Amino acid sequence: MNKTELVASVAEKAELSKKDAEKAVAAMLESVEEALKAGDKVALVGFGTFEVKERAARTGKNPRTGEAVKIPAARVPVFKAGKGLKDVVAK
Repeated sequence: MNKTELVASVAEKAELSKKDAEKAVAAMLESVEEALKAGDKVALVGFGTFEVKERAARTGKNPRTGEAVKIPAARVPVFKAGKGLKDVVAK
């Protein structure tokens, strides 16, 4: 499912116009992005948790040449599925 299909699904389930559903989806995604950028965690009970993890610097290997490459430390977004979502997917 891509963003367009998600908007159409939200519009149908919430009985909104596609334009209103698109605004709602965009606002939700923007809110999650802003919270993560600020270092906050976004917990949606029964669905999952979005958070930012610190990834340490490490040495990798270029697969083509075998040469060692330094990979810098980074902040990466992480999603951990909640029990409710896991249960729905497992059925």
